Amino acid sequence: MTKIRKKINALNDSDAKSVLMLTATNLYRVSGGDGSFTSEECIEELTRLYNSIPEPQGDFEKNTHYKTIHIVFGDSTAGSVRIVLKEMGWQDEEKVIAFSDVFSIGPVWQLHEKGLSNRYEWLENHINMDDEMLDSYQDNFKHTVSEINAIPSDTPIIIWSGENAHEQTALRYVLYLLKEKTNDIFVMDTTTNYKNQFGVPETEFFPLHTGEISPDKLTLIYEKDRKHNSLTHTDRNKFQQEWVQLSSKQEVLRIWKDKKIESVEESYYDDLIIDTARKIHIENNNEFIKSARLIGEVMGRLNQYVGDPFFEYRLRHLLMNGMFEIEGVPKARYYSVKLR
Repeated sequence: MTKIRKKINALNDSDAKSVLMLTATNLYRVSGGDGSFTSEECIEELTRLYNSIPEPQGDFEKNTHYKTIHIVFGDSTAGSVRIVLKEMGWQDEEKVIAFSDVFSIGPVWQLHEKGLSNRYEWLENHINMDDEMLDSYQDNFKHTVSEINAIPSDTPIIIWSGENAHEQTALRYVLYLLKEKTNDIFVMDTTTNYKNQFGVPETEFFPLHTGEISPDKLTLIYEKDRKHNSLTHTDRNKFQQEWVQLSSKQEVLRIWKDKKIESVEESYYDDLIIDTARKIHIENNNEFIKSARLIGEVMGRLNQYVGDPFFEYRLRHLLMNGMFEIEGVPKARYYSVKLR
């Protein structure tokens, strides 16, 4: 236990969140009940996760100039990519920089300049977040931006991104931040690589974002597509201009449609929430529904990555507008709802 405690205590905030998120993701997958992810596979993944946590070391031992920088979006993705590097023996040569955020929701207006406080205020007023996480949100975001700005010009950069509004929005944002950099930049398209390498039928589970892909599959993807082709100047300029357009909009919800990011009204999924509740009511004789179950079933009907906090916000909005009755306290998420 002493060794475990030392390893955990040595983690910085970003790494600790990655470990926690990846642990929660694996537990969520094994509780799905469809048999696609077994308890044995879960134990194996969690063991690999623990083994990927580096041994504590003094600051003088830390590498300050890495051969490659990986930029990822989300704590679960960060944890998975760190496992990949650990298992390939490159954890001391390649660094992971992670944004602990979901870019498909919340305002991105002028995020590259003065929009961070606007995004923070929206999250604070609409999304149920842990107080500590909310308090450190802006500092953590700025720290990640500073890490990106500090990347040496001769270090190759790999950005991991799948076909979803979250990672595609973040990809454009980061490429805008890097617009003055001369580094070779590679985009690891996890969705295309996953389809091409594993031939998963459309009827089977397909990851909605990189964080849902297991580390063993990410390892195969990285081995095959590592630094395949760097982005051209034309590619980079196209992404940068798309970010300029995105960051001029006021919408707080984005979806991935026809290979493009589409900004939509925040009420876009309200009818789906109501329709899903009606279907559950038919099954449970109009009894109250646990909010977590309703949100889970709504998300299960989507091929988009939005995240449950946004749907929980929209459910509270519908509650306040009289669409649902409630049992419990909305702030705590331990509540049940019933259509009026």
